[in-house]
Amino acid sequence: MAVALSSCTSLSSVLFSTVKFRYSLRHRPIVASFHCNNHPLRVSSSSSSSSSSKSNRKKEGAGHKKQSKDERPARGNVLESQPTSSKPFGIQRKNKDLIFDSKDQQVEQSILQDSAFLNAVVKVYCTHTAPDYSLPWQKQRQYTSTGSAFMIGDRKLLTNAHCVEHDTQVKVKKRGDDSKYVAKVLARGVDCDIALLSVESEEFWRDVEPLRLGRLPHLQDSVTVVGYPLGGDTISVTKGVVSRIEVTSYAHGSSDLLGIQIDAAINPGNSGGPAFNDQGECIGVAFQVLRSEEAENIGYVIPTTVVSHFLTDYERNGRYTGFPCLGVLIQKLENPALRAWLKVQSNEGVLVRRVEPTSDANNVLKEGDVIVSFDDVRVGSEGTVPFRSNERIAFHFLISQKFAGDTAELGIIRAGTLMKTKVVLNSRVHLVPYHIDEGLPSYLIIAGLVFTPLSEPLIEEECEDSIGLKLLARARYSLAKFKGEQIVILSQVLANEVNIGYEDMGNQQVVKFNGARIKNIHHLAHLIDSCEDRYLRFEFEDSYVAVLEKEAVAAASPSVLSDYGIPSERSSDLSKPYVDTLEVEGDQPADQEFGDSPVSNYEFGPDGLLWA
Repeated sequence: MAVALSSCTSLSSVLFSTVKFRYSLRHRPIVASFHCNNHPLRVSSSSSSSSSSKSNRKKEGAGHKKQSKDERPARGNVLESQPTSSKPFGIQRKNKDLIFDSKDQQVEQSILQDSAFLNAVVKVYCTHTAPDYSLPWQKQRQYTSTGSAFMIGDRKLLTNAHCVEHDTQVKVKKRGDDSKYVAKVLARGVDCDIALLSVESEEFWRDVEPLRLGRLPHLQDSVTVVGYPLGGDTISVTKGVVSRIEVTSYAHGSSDLLGIQIDAAINPGNSGGPAFNDQGECIGVAFQVLRSEEAENIGYVIPTTVVSHFLTDYERNGRYTGFPCLGVLIQKLENPALRAWLKVQSNEGVLVRRVEPTSDANNVLKEGDVIVSFDDVRVGSEGTVPFRSNERIAFHFLISQKFAGDTAELGIIRAGTLMKTKVVLNSRVHLVPYHIDEGLPSYLIIAGLVFTPLSEPLIEEECEDSIGLKLLARARYSLAKFKGEQIVILSQVLANEVNIGYEDMGNQQVVKFNGARIKNIHHLAHLIDSCEDRYLRFEFEDSYVAVLEKEAVAAASPSVLSDYGIPSERSSDLSKPYVDTLEVEGDQPADQEFGDSPVSNYEFGPDGLLWA
């Protein structure tokens, strides 16, 4: 996946995750989708509504006849990184203040040539079968890709989430071995682009030593990337230096987390491979590159701080729950007059411009509050906090160190009064999801009218032109008012006598059914099932109405399913009893309008950040 960094690079600059694609089963070259990532909840969001969001996709076909090699797009200084493990392979850690001489270089070369060192890196073969979002009752043709992974102990492997996305079969092969072993995906962290694998075979783990995670590196530290990129089938080693450490846009996860920028070559197939420092410690996971006409040799590595957060989350909960968010839209306070008007005496703090309705902060913070500290760490007027020595980093870094359910203490200034308050951090609720993690999308077919929730993969398949600007703007800039809210659309109409006159309808949001406002697709199915009226009345955006007779719908539905070869009129999740979360949790009065929480395009310029 890819993200155009429109706020800091030219329009030609695109982030690519690095996974290598091969042929599908019928040896057809796969066309990889590159997801533009200027969605509204990003640090690097564009201020242009027509070009922003993840739906600005680029598609590139394979140019090789024998092998398709597409690139697959792949959350005092208290912030000093803590060590995540002891030194690996019995190699002594060198004093950071010492200057390395030729003997050190010889030691480094011997480390790279150590077979035990490289044998922990394996090649990943994955068969993917992605859902067909336009025809949600079926899946697309399967295809295969290759990537890299490495052993981390406890018979586990780490790789990138995009390497095993929508997997139906995952196999791994060790260096110098001609056997492939079946692997199982234990956890998948989409936002941090990390996946945890396991292999049951005893033979696979024989005579190998797992890698261990090291500290966060410093600028100009040497780094070596190991993996199985294109250009050959054997292991590959490339070398460079650490050129930058900051909060980075993750192309696959549509998130902003700490990242390491390096100048070592990272190519398709390197995804999921480890990066090492001179002491043989794994400092992170290679996962994406920046392709631009104005820049060269810019690759990115997921640091061990993010990896450790992923592993700890999995160990605590038995599954991956994700990185939390604060759920506020903020504005920098660089202007002295603005600070004076807000009664902020010092050059610090960020202004709360909006609070997400689904976040706990909605019960604590108000528009106009100024956040001046997070867990006693002072927040600068540019939205940055101290990071190690003589460095500053985006305020979001502090939030990403927390886990879902953790509490943070905020120092705020409200109407000139300084106060302390506590906020519970939880994973963000997406009105339009960026990924469908498991199974097929939800769908409901009523007399040929196909209803499904709006999602970014659906927008990608349908393209922005067919979705329409009004619906696209709502998908980009609206916030969920409650947990479980969805934008339900009429995807298409399967022609039949019962729906004459509606055949040309498609990609329109259904707002009400028989006068009741729709909360999500499960709610729509419940309303239809419990309807006792003679007619089924669907109200769409712009006051468009479609009416069907209930008895005619019941008679025509079996023939519609038979004519189009559809196994069921609804997805399996809609067969479960409907539970109204608003009534259970008391989130919102029943007569209150919802679904219209737009955020203007201007609010997501470079001065506005919504932590997600």
